[in-house]
Amino acid sequence: MSWSGFVDSVLARHVTSTAAVGVLVVLTVVGLVALAARRQRRRLLAGLAAAVVATVATVALAAVLIEKVWRPFPEPLPLSVYAWSAAGVLAVALFVGRWFVRRRDRPRPGAAAGLLGAVVVVVLCAAGGINAVYDAYPTVRAVLGISDYRTVPFDDSLAPEPGAGESHTPAGSWVPPADLPETGAVTKVGIPGTVSRFSAREARIYLPPAYFASPRPDLPVLVLLAGQPGGTDDWLVGGRLTEIMDDYAAGHRGLAPIVVLADGTGSQLANPLCVDSHLGNVATYLTVDVPEWVRSHLQVDPDPRAWAVGGLSYGGTCSLQLATTRPEVYPTFLDMSGQAEPTLGHRNTTVREVFGGDAAAFARNNPADLLAHNRYPDSAGAFVVGLDDTEYRGAVERLAAAARAAGMDVHLTEVPGAHSFAVWSAGLEKELPWLGHRLGLDPA
Repeated sequence: MSWSGFVDSVLARHVTSTAAVGVLVVLTVVGLVALAARRQRRRLLAGLAAAVVATVATVALAAVLIEKVWRPFPEPLPLSVYAWSAAGVLAVALFVGRWFVRRRDRPRPGAAAGLLGAVVVVVLCAAGGINAVYDAYPTVRAVLGISDYRTVPFDDSLAPEPGAGESHTPAGSWVPPADLPETGAVTKVGIPGTVSRFSAREARIYLPPAYFASPRPDLPVLVLLAGQPGGTDDWLVGGRLTEIMDDYAAGHRGLAPIVVLADGTGSQLANPLCVDSHLGNVATYLTVDVPEWVRSHLQVDPDPRAWAVGGLSYGGTCSLQLATTRPEVYPTFLDMSGQAEPTLGHRNTTVREVFGGDAAAFARNNPADLLAHNRYPDSAGAFVVGLDDTEYRGAVERLAAAARAAGMDVHLTEVPGAHSFAVWSAGLEKELPWLGHRLGLDPA
């Protein structure tokens, strides 16, 4: 194997697999044992007890501040996240106890360096364990921030060709040229909130191989949203987006939807509930600004029947909100592990802080209420959830049933896993053939 091949194999190694997590657990235990070890049993027990008390107090205080005071997330963090966090805190507490509390018992410089190394190992393992819960950075390459997909600048070469949007080259009858690229490419650009005045982060846009041919076909569009917390590159890092889309394109003459990874929150931790409010006019941004910008700057099929919206977690909730409030814009949706309703954690809090106490305004933006009172005969969607997702699975199943009762053509897909990118990437891959058929790429 060449050196470059060896490097590529290392970068491609998964760091969130069961085996990798097992290694993290072993290293964590070894590191903590090394930090706790004492020659005298009395000091060992006293030091360990003090460190455990400090760890429990620290993690408990952090949980209260996060869940009750700060509330950056709509749902409680999994216990596994707190368990891994506790391991990291315990390592620091054990080191502090040995180094600062009993100075006369300080280890020698060589031993101190070893103990500091043990702290670093345990903290890194804790971070790796938390990463494994969500599968956000699945490979060494992703952890190091090294992309494995082709990128292109956003410039005039990506602008629509003369006559675009008039179905002069519909995807169904397009013939790929001999020099068609093997892969698509990703570009990034700011999509301004011209009407909404929403301050959005830069979007990432996947363009399939067919987009780099001449003439180009008029391609369908999938607006794909991240979760909360989240950013517009999450689907590229943890969601295997380019791999999934390129694989689909390889079997469909280079055709695949243009995927617009738009910003649905405004910042990493913001939670504007995908509505128009004092938190930002997100709904108008995603249903007016984004579609108008895409139609004017990229070569796409302008027919709403060729447009879909989807997302994970918060993004899944948002996609169903837009599909029920603006079905004429997004008659097709992908709700992956979405919430039962848009929420800041509790309905009373949500109604009070976002809708000014107006329960009717909340109902006008809540998919469950809209599905109970309206019909959507022209809409279709896919619901995706992990079999082990105890927090979200029940809500997804209930919403799927409500959507079906409201006249939508929907189906529910359950895949192995919990609330993580392993579920969402698998879900997107599984639903892409259905989506391609729905958007007109695969008429068969």
